[in-house]
Amino acid sequence: MPTAGASGLPVCRLPHPGRAGRTAVRYVERVSNKVKNTALRAGTITAGTALMLLMSSPAFALTRDDGDDPGPGLSVIQTLGLYVVAPIVLFLVIAGLVMATDKSRKQAKSKG
Repeated sequence: MPTAGASGLPVCRLPHPGRAGRTAVRYVERVSNKVKNTALRAGTITAGTALMLLMSSPAFALTRDDGDDPGPGLSVIQTLGLYVVAPIVLFLVIAGLVMATDKSRKQAKSKG
């Protein structure tokens, strides 16, 4: 219950001022134990399946299958050309085509 302090303002006394009050999660309707157990079982199975898949994925990577035959790696020049120069050139080509086929400039020049 709030009580009046020295300043006359109400003071609320908490059992643990530095901590939040202990409140339980409250549902609109009570959750039955059967629903809780089913949810717990589903979560456990999902976590276990994910853990097994994560643990087994390195084992599946040891053997090559499905006709996988990687070729030789790229040099530094080839990598820079593929991932840096090619996108810039593609951007410039698209921008040039847009500017070359822009009809708004031609209409503005013919009116003015």
